[in-house]
Amino acid sequence: MPDTSKLEKLNRELEKSEKKLRKAINDEKALQHQLKQLTRKERTHRLCTRGGMLESFLQEPERLTDDDVMLLLKLIFHRQDTQELLKRLLEREKPETP
Repeated sequence: MPDTSKLEKLNRELEKSEKKLRKAINDEKALQHQLKQLTRKERTHRLCTRGGMLESFLQEPERLTDDDVMLLLKLIFHRQDTQELLKRLLEREKPETP
């Protein structure tokens, strides 16, 4: 009889461990979802902010098509001085995030 109580105890511990594992997996999924949302919100904010910056330099932006803006950006970013500045900006040391 002592073996059955030991077996029951091990089965209870196994069930408890499996329950903890399921909870941990669900918690991980929830955290991954939150991370995706934050990353998406951060990207959307960056796109809106930088799009606003671009529009602030365009004269009558509502009259320009997307193709017009793309052409302008291609010309600007293919210039040698722009490429050199961009390279220098990218080579700067990135600030550490806390």
